[in-house]
Parts: sequence; structure tokens; C-alpha cells
Amino acid sequence: MSESQAKPWVDGLTFGEVLSRSAARNPDRDAVVFVDLDQRWSYVQLADEVQAVARSLISLGIQPGDHVGIWATNWPQWVFAQFATGQMGAVLVNVNPAYRPKELAYILKQADLRALILTDRYKTSDYEEMLAQVVPELRSIRPGDPIASQDFPLLRHAISIKSNPSLRGLWSWSEFIARADLVSADQVDYLRVRRSIRPDMPVNIQFTSGTTGDPKGAMLSHRNLLMNAYYVGQRLGYGSDDKLCIPVPLYHCFGCVMGSLMCAVYGATMVFPSEQFEPEKALVAVDRERCTGIYGVPTMFNAEVHHESFDRYDVSSLRTGVMAGSPCPVELMKLVTTKMHCHQMTIGYGLTEASPIITQTDVSESIDVRVRTVGKELPGVEVRLVDPVTGITCSSGEQGELWARGHGVMIGYYNKPEATAAAITADGWLRSGDLATQTETGHYKITGRIKDMIIRGGENVYPREIEEFLLTHPAIRGVQIVGVPDTKFGEQISAWIVPQEPGSLETEELLQFCRDNLAHYKVPKYVEIVDQYPLTVTGKVQKFKLRELAIERYQLNQAAQEETA
Repeated sequence: MSESQAKPWVDGLTFGEVLSRSAARNPDRDAVVFVDLDQRWSYVQLADEVQAVARSLISLGIQPGDHVGIWATNWPQWVFAQFATGQMGAVLVNVNPAYRPKELAYILKQADLRALILTDRYKTSDYEEMLAQVVPELRSIRPGDPIASQDFPLLRHAISIKSNPSLRGLWSWSEFIARADLVSADQVDYLRVRRSIRPDMPVNIQFTSGTTGDPKGAMLSHRNLLMNAYYVGQRLGYGSDDKLCIPVPLYHCFGCVMGSLMCAVYGATMVFPSEQFEPEKALVAVDRERCTGIYGVPTMFNAEVHHESFDRYDVSSLRTGVMAGSPCPVELMKLVTTKMHCHQMTIGYGLTEASPIITQTDVSESIDVRVRTVGKELPGVEVRLVDPVTGITCSSGEQGELWARGHGVMIGYYNKPEATAAAITADGWLRSGDLATQTETGHYKITGRIKDMIIRGGENVYPREIEEFLLTHPAIRGVQIVGVPDTKFGEQISAWIVPQEPGSLETEELLQFCRDNLAHYKVPKYVEIVDQYPLTVTGKVQKFKLRELAIERYQLNQAAQEETA
């Protein structure tokens, strides 16, 4: 039976049902390995951990449909929470670990969180202190008492993934898990059956920044995500004997859909090298666990293949994986397929609102196809190219906006009906905002972006969001954010600022203002203080001219040439 004809066994199931079936088929096979922590769980053990977390959430009053946030780097509890919320009908809300207090406050309110699971710290980020700044009631309430916040009236509980939180009002993980004894397994089944947890219900909300400023929460269903995970794994030829190295973050679809969920669908092993990406730790994980696949954006693969200690590690077990997030240079793909042994490396294209993959190359296709295109649509997904002005479907060979329809298209943006209507047509087509062409062989090539989105190392950055934030600074009169080419990250952020008064702004002060309030990947690398902007005759800012000025001023010609190669 061909790829397009085969009916996925996951179609019609929920997260909990899929995990149960995989555990029954592969009870003793490793399901989850955290190499840095030297911890592993078999599929039966993973199912037990997930059941305990689900029961503990129910003991706190979490019901089907309630929203549970998770604000953490890659930790075992992230995986447990992902499947536990799906099992008992709650909705997991991914919170970017790079967020600062201002961004966290927005998510807590916009997503109507009932509970938040969080880590304690990573590098210079103190998550407990940032949460306390946003929800000061947590400094004074007794451990386990429900939160009664004036600003976030729905938020009832905050749970640390560690056993000794310093913030008084947090549940420790050990205290939280002990509550599982208060709820029987029958009660979890009761919720599943009597409350009718269905495949078309939302199971995950992932926030993606909008061009109008504030992030929007894409509601994704069990079916959205399981079908995507199934077909991505099918393109990779994955099975229960495979082991996938996942150095990408779980808070992205790349990690929690194409990574952990795909492994659960196929009974494969999910291998996490470390909390966040470190190239040598990824190599250690591949060597130690004999991984057969690996994920990453091009900058990650570049750091791995060029690492000074690369030759110390045996990566010959690798054969496949997914590279996504930004275009892959030809020379890098050659190194990945030879030096890293990933001769079946694939390229994927998509967006959060599509769960995420829309198109993907096949493992059997040539290197040229894999670096010049983003492959063909997944089975069950339709793609059309549309003239963004007229809305008419483009003729063969013409450039148009890529639209997609099928099992991956999100339910909509949470509590944002107007944004949903702008993103999805009445007949179900999702507007990507990306320009593309189709080759004679049916492969798609992404040729540009309708809007000014910047992709920095795989992170989507929307200029309007940063512009609106910087305009809150009293000394700034005007600001334009422009993406500029970068050899390491693909693109970097440049800020062009007009001050209220000449000489009233210092570059370092502005950068610190950004660092204190924005995720690190949104902080501009280049800041130019100018008197005025180049304008069209109708008074519109010519951003392309600012980009040209930046390329010349910062000597980015090599990066610009690589971008257009």
C-alpha cells in the first residue's frame, strides 16, 4: 500500500490511547532517555509516570478543557505533562523558556491558565523569581494553597518540576506527585469516557508571534498532531528499533510533535541530550545511545559537524532526521550526509498553525532536491499557490502565497476569532504568509515572505512586535526593525531608531532595555540611531533600503551572497 493510500492507525485516537497502545506493543523498550541526567524510562514506566501526573492534576481540580502551562527547558517532566494532559483531557500550553516577566504575564492571562508547571532556573534565567514578579501572591501563600491572584483570577496552582523550590507558594514535584494516591486510575478513565475526550478536541496551545504585536495561541487537536507525527515518521521510515536524538526545544512543534509524539506513535526511543542545545552533548548522545536519527535547524548541524571534538564520537549509527527552520546550504547538507552519516536527512517546511509540517522531502531524494526544495505535501494535506493580491490560484511555475488545507490545520487562535478568520479561509485554507513556487516534479520552493518576518536560528521574529515594544521607551519617536543576513543564524535583527531629541539615546541603554523585557532571540544585534528613514513618494518607509545600508555598514556581503545562492 502506498504512502498516500495507507490509513494511519492513529487516526481517530487521542494521545492517551496512542501511548497505551505503544506501551502494550513495546513494554520494555526504552521510551525516554535523558543523557545528561543519566535517566531512562521504558514504555511501561513512561505510561505509569504519565498516569501519575494525570491523577495528580485531577487531584488539584484540573478538568477536561482546562489549560495547564509549562514553562521549562527540556526535562522529563515536560514529556510526562505532555502526555498526562492529553490523557485526562486538559490542554497543554507551551511557554517559551526565553520569555521574560512581561511576556509570561501576557500568556498567563491570554491563555486562561489554571495551572503552571515550571523549572527553577537555567543559566541567568530565574523562573521562580520572574513568576513571583508577575504573581506576587506566591511569595506569601502557604505551599499548596490555591492562588488567589487579582491579575490572573483563573490561575490556581503553580508546580515546580524540582523537589526543593525556593518560592514559597509552589508545589514541589514530589508533593505534587504524592497527590496521585488521592485519585484512582478509574477516575482518569471516567473522564476519558464520560466526558468524551475526542480526537478533534484541543490538546495543545502553542504561541506564535503575530505581525500586529502580541503572540497568538494556535489551538491544536489530538488529530492535528498525531496525524502530523505519523506522516513525518513515515517519510523518515521510522520504526520501534529507531532512536531519535532531540536537541531541539520541546516548547516548539519540532520537539514535542515531530520529536516526542512521533516517537510514541512508532514506539521509538526519544533521546534528549541536555536541557538546551549544546553541540558536543548532542554528539555524546548519538554516540552513547546509538541514535539513528537527529533533528535540528541548520545552525545546530553546522555547530555539530564543525565542533573541535567531533572526531572523538562515533556517529555512524545515524541515517536520517529532519532539518528545518531555515534554508540549508548545499555544503552543509553534504557534510551532514557524509561526515554525520545522515544520508537520509530530510528537509521539512511548515508552521505552528499547520501542526507543523506541510511539506517534507523524502529520504530517497537527491541532495539537490533536499537543499533546493522543501519537498512535497504530506498525505492528506492539500497545497495551492495563490496570488496574494487577487486571491486567484497561480498558473504553473508562478510564484504565489502557499496555502494549505487538511488534517494539520489548527482549530484556530485561542480567543482571537478575527485573527483566526484572517488566517483560515471559510473553506479551510490556511494562509502561510510565505511565497513559493512549484517545480515540474511537484516539489515546492520557498521564495520569500509576504510579511517582514525574520527567522533567526529557527526562531520566528516579527518586527512589529519589537517595534511596538521599543515605542514604549519615552526617548524613542520612531523605530523600524529589519532583518539582515547572518552566516551563523541565517538572519539577525537590526533596529533603526529615531530619537525624540538628538543625543538622548545610548545604544547600550537600548540593548539593556530589550534584554530586560524580551526573549534573547528578539534582542537586536545592530542598533542604528538615525534622523529619518528613506521613504517612498507616498511616505512609506523603504525597509529594503535600510537592509541594503546594514549590509554595507556591517560588511554582510558574504552572508547576503549565501542567502541568495
